[in-house]
Amino acid sequence: MRSLPSVLLLTGLLHFSVAGAEVHVWDKVELTFHAQNHYANPYTNVEVWVDLKGPGFDKRCYGFWDGDDVFRVRVLATQPGEWTWQSGSNQKDAGLNNQHGSFAAVAWTEAEKAAVPTRRGLIEPSANGHAFDYADGTPFILLGDTWYAASTHRFKWYDDDRERPIGPEAGFKDFVRLRKSQGFNSVLILAAFPNWADDGKPWEIWLDTNANLGVRSTWVNQGDIASHVPRDQWRAKEMTNEGGRAFLFPGKVPGYEQIYPDVDRINPDYFKYLDRKMDYLNAQGFIPIIEVARRDMTSCWARYYDWPESYSRYIEYVWSRYQANNCLLSPVHYDYPQMTATPRQLNEAANLVIQKYGRPPFGTLVSCNSSVSSLLDFGGPAENQWLTFHQIGNLREHDAYWYLTQIYDAQPARPALNGEPYYSGMADKRYTPYRYGAPGGTEDDDRDVRSGMYGSFLSGGFAGHIYGAEGIWGADIEPGSDPFMWQAFQWNSANLMQYLKTFALCEGRRYQDLVPDANLVSPSETHLTKGFTGWAYCARTPDQTFFLAYFEKDCPDRSMIRGALPNTTYEAEWFDPRTGRWSKAGDGRLKANVWGWVVLPDFPSNDDWGLKLTTGPEGH
Repeated sequence: MRSLPSVLLLTGLLHFSVAGAEVHVWDKVELTFHAQNHYANPYTNVEVWVDLKGPGFDKRCYGFWDGDDVFRVRVLATQPGEWTWQSGSNQKDAGLNNQHGSFAAVAWTEAEKAAVPTRRGLIEPSANGHAFDYADGTPFILLGDTWYAASTHRFKWYDDDRERPIGPEAGFKDFVRLRKSQGFNSVLILAAFPNWADDGKPWEIWLDTNANLGVRSTWVNQGDIASHVPRDQWRAKEMTNEGGRAFLFPGKVPGYEQIYPDVDRINPDYFKYLDRKMDYLNAQGFIPIIEVARRDMTSCWARYYDWPESYSRYIEYVWSRYQANNCLLSPVHYDYPQMTATPRQLNEAANLVIQKYGRPPFGTLVSCNSSVSSLLDFGGPAENQWLTFHQIGNLREHDAYWYLTQIYDAQPARPALNGEPYYSGMADKRYTPYRYGAPGGTEDDDRDVRSGMYGSFLSGGFAGHIYGAEGIWGADIEPGSDPFMWQAFQWNSANLMQYLKTFALCEGRRYQDLVPDANLVSPSETHLTKGFTGWAYCARTPDQTFFLAYFEKDCPDRSMIRGALPNTTYEAEWFDPRTGRWSKAGDGRLKANVWGWVVLPDFPSNDDWGLKLTTGPEGH
């Protein structure tokens, strides 16, 4: 066994010597240690770390067990200069303790950062706390897609870089290439599907009187499918990868040892498969959001395992494994409260990570895809110590966007976005027919997606937006899927995401200073609270010199913007969210009256439109 570590720069796949090596800032540096002792369960028994020091940085960075006698700690340099590290562990093990090394970090050029934006550094809150910036200060508007199953074989990994058409043979890299061409810069990933594999038996739900034991296929719940799909037509989804499943069997739940895994015995080979995809995403300029697990595992976990310690250990395992990737993190996917541990229990587990290991050492932000709002479910700093940006989700229609305004008004200020809005093609949903949406690939479906984007953004979701589509979020590849995953990838609605960035950045980073207030539009609502037409949204800077608004289809012509500077002329432009193009509103100049009202001209067409108002050169 080797007692000295090997060191690997993963982003460039370059080996270098321990002392005097040179890397770029924000490059992932992997330190590998080989234990000299034997441990019955290294995952639960051993903690390993390095104390890392560099310019403006002095922190302990924890690592993880990666199979056999291998332990790894992944670090990076946040500033140019000399960096040193020394290892340690909670065991008397010469292979893990008292190793040391150094490396020098150099800055990227502006051209190199422009080519791969993740080189700008990890994401952090904007100066006012309401939006995102890269570490170098460049505004970052997250444009994400929902790829929950990206860690599995359903997003095929090919070692070669040959481009395959979007279809049954398309792989992970092909889907990344497509979304990159459409302006996306993020994907939402579940790190693990602990118990999901196709056993060839009909779908069942496993319950007892006190805890949900998980389901063979948890994309739907029992109430969803009971009246729509015969039970004998359901089979469990195969959610493994080439490394197997995330946890080992048999489990410890009495009577369900082959249904619910042993969550105290992890399978590192599963995560090695995800590592390659994470590195590829970063190399393509993508910043994934990694949720450690779906909520349906947590109820049983809390009852039959040592809670919160067991779940907290798993959170830290995933976070430490990806702490040196440019990503965002989450301790759970909390989209269905009836099938989960309580918010108090989840806060307890995630808070324990912070108390025991500290915050992610390089400043990675943490959130939760929550039903309906992470603020509503998990509270503020008094209740949670882990959350550093907010999300809403699951309530799909336009009356839910208000939860982002509630978050905007909360203290302390934190960035927010809609993580699970209307999904493209929701009217196609086979298991729970959805009354408000439209078939995927149609103009009506595109319009509903746009409502989610612009309505959420102007309601306070200035961090960005996450797209989703039927067929993709479920990674549907089984015979008879409608749609297949690769079909949904080709719907036009995804092409529209890039225009949100065009809309937001029309005045540079000034969008970060907007304050959401739908009441600035009159009228702003109809009586139809569930839907995607007839409502309007607006945000304005405090100095009243910059407005952005969005009008869903069927808003009345000659709407009014109020709250403008009295007797002031504004330059006015319509924004077409179908093309991303701007055009003059009327003659391009609109004047507010003595009360600060701006009466708008007719919309260019009977569809949804954006609007920008800025003070003209003449001012008052």
